[in-house]
Amino acid sequence: MSFIQDLADKLAAEVIAAQPELEDDRFYEQVGRVLLTASPTLNEVFMTSIRIRLAEQRGRTFFEKALAAKRKGEAAPEAPKDLSAH
Repeated sequence: MSFIQDLADKLAAEVIAAQPELEDDRFYEQVGRVLLTASPTLNEVFMTSIRIRLAEQRGRTFFEKALAAKRKGEAAPEAPKDLSAH
């Protein structure tokens, strides 16, 4: 990773980890606005890291629920509908 990617990703990880304590699951948006005023480039990389990390969390949660359901003999959760198949 480049220097800016390292900075942005570290900040994204720390912000996501702190959001439950802050009781604000969209606090990253405020941080993003602060970054945007100082460095649009850092903001862009930060927001990309946030999106990737949040997507990974959602995917992991779905995976863990599906695996747990299978092991218990229960119905697996449904994945979101594929909106691109029109």
